[in-house]
Amino acid sequence: MNNTNMSNREVCDLIFVDYSTKKPFLNLDFANVSTTELTGESVFAYGGKGHPKRVQFAGERGGTLTIETQIHTVKLWQLVTGGELSSSAKFIKRIETAVEADGASITLKDTPVAGTVAVYAADDDCGTELAYSITGNTITLTSALTDGARVIVYYMKEATGNASRVNIKSTSFPKNFIVYGDTVMKTENDEILPYKLTAYKVAPQSSLSLSFTNNGDPGAVTITCDLMADEDNNILDLVLIEE
Repeated sequence: MNNTNMSNREVCDLIFVDYSTKKPFLNLDFANVSTTELTGESVFAYGGKGHPKRVQFAGERGGTLTIETQIHTVKLWQLVTGGELSSSAKFIKRIETAVEADGASITLKDTPVAGTVAVYAADDDCGTELAYSITGNTITLTSALTDGARVIVYYMKEATGNASRVNIKSTSFPKNFIVYGDTVMKTENDEILPYKLTAYKVAPQSSLSLSFTNNGDPGAVTITCDLMADEDNNILDLVLIEE
């Protein structure tokens, strides 16, 4: 099997295991491309006429594991950014609605975060604020409008317990991981052989580009991880299994 001619046209499913705790962190079985690149540097001692290379030294072994995916998960964002995960979040909402029959009352579906409400006439969005008072989720305009007049309301809503928020600080850095990969190779004899990959210590680069578009292909995310040596100098295992 060591001399078997084979090829690949399938992505690796990857399991990320926390390097410190040895607990599974993310099952990344939705990638479109997974690329492993090994790197190293050669330096030479030179000597003699013509300055020829005489002795070669190899070092700085490393590499990268690059993943391309069109599928997102919150855990994936957390893996790349090192952000903290929580179940609460605040975000701004904008609604356009008509005042009630009294010309002054507006009832919101949510109770806004205190001090975050701004009200405008519908034809003066983000222009001159309308004065108001608020109790719970009911806004009362100081100066009544005509019945059915339309207004725009901005306010902050707080979601607690039903949100997934990754909080990224200037001090947030990704963890190190062990990565186990699983795909198949196909031989010239039409055999399908399991192929396993183990990256012993992986550090995701803390760069993440999220694109949102209304045309073309779904936005893709590229994650690049640096391959490092573990405490036993292991970097990578490439395993082919004959069944």
